[in-house]
Amino acid sequence: MASGPQPQPESAALLVAPPFASDRAEEAARRRLRRNRRLATGLLAGMGVVFVGTHLAEAPGFAVLLLRSGAEAGIVGGVADWFAVTALFRRPLGLPIPHTAIIPNSKDRIARTLGRFIERNFLTEEILLRKLADGQVGQRFAAWLAAPGAPVIAGLVAGALPGLIRSLEDHDLQDFANRTLGEQLRRADLAPILGRVVELATASGEADILFERAIGIGVGWLEENRNQIDRLVEARSRWWVPKTVDRRIAAAIVSAIADLLGDLRQPDSEARLKFREALTGLIEELLRSPARRDQINASKNRILDSPEVQAWLASIWGQLSRTALQDLADPASKTRAALEHGIALVGRALAADDAMQAHVDAVVRRLAVQLVAWRRKLGGFVAEVVRGWDTRTLTDRLELVVGSDLQYIRMNGTIVGALVGCAIFLMSRLFG
Repeated sequence: MASGPQPQPESAALLVAPPFASDRAEEAARRRLRRNRRLATGLLAGMGVVFVGTHLAEAPGFAVLLLRSGAEAGIVGGVADWFAVTALFRRPLGLPIPHTAIIPNSKDRIARTLGRFIERNFLTEEILLRKLADGQVGQRFAAWLAAPGAPVIAGLVAGALPGLIRSLEDHDLQDFANRTLGEQLRRADLAPILGRVVELATASGEADILFERAIGIGVGWLEENRNQIDRLVEARSRWWVPKTVDRRIAAAIVSAIADLLGDLRQPDSEARLKFREALTGLIEELLRSPARRDQINASKNRILDSPEVQAWLASIWGQLSRTALQDLADPASKTRAALEHGIALVGRALAADDAMQAHVDAVVRRLAVQLVAWRRKLGGFVAEVVRGWDTRTLTDRLELVVGSDLQYIRMNGTIVGALVGCAIFLMSRLFG
């Protein structure tokens, strides 16, 4: 004999009860279930009234007997279907009848079947890859990202940033970050990194461009500050030296520096060649000289250990975090607008790049293949989740979903039963 559903602890029910879509949807489902249940019960009761009424007739004729037969068969059909529908969810009239309360007593079997069904019919490589190929994930993602997706993602990021920023202000977290990052930075060998950066900049020509721009800035500064240089020379000259001589000295200094800078701007000049040699020597020292490496790393560690530098970095972070929080609290947040604009730009660029869309499709396919490899565990996870649901709540939710439609089975059973009863009565009269 099957046992009834065992009540779960209230705390467990709160944790494992499967949620309904929303309170409004749940209330609408309950109203629909109550309405259809009343209709089915009312139809069955009507058949009972007809059956009793026809028996009260003193001299029943053909019509009365026909109605009595239809009502009798309708009652049988309605009661049978009521029993069948009720037995799915609970024990009819609370009686311990075998093979009733099917869903509560079969929850574990339903869980295992659902897990296997998902594993074998959804999480297969053939099905997933075919759906992904038909879905054009990269193209659709780009289109979504360019239009409706940008505000959505920007809103999510902007909504999460204040909490993230405030969490980073926690002293314990800051101490942990300072210890962890500080230790990693102290262990880092900065000299080879600087050497590679300078080497790459030199090989690509960026160092020459930067150098020429710096020289151009220096020449312009000299031209703009000639009078200031004259005053500096005059202030440091002897009192007995004529001012005309001071001005000539200042002009000679400016001219000499300008000539030197002009020579440095010429790609094939001797000064420029010496600069390149010095840069090559610096790269060699950064990459291979232990003494230079120790010197740079020692300087780096002194900077990291300096209280003034740490206080300066902390003040910068504090100012940036306050500014960011104020901006994110503004309905017209510049940060949110910048995020939305940047995401939309990425979406439009992706929408115009077939190669990147193909790359997105390839990444999604690889993820799908990895998902297939985990299908047994995923199916087991689904089964475990369903098995952990509260039995009473699960039954109630399932009845809300399909119970109102099952009431039509009761109605149809009552009506069909009545029609069959009438047909049997007519055939018995016709062939009797």
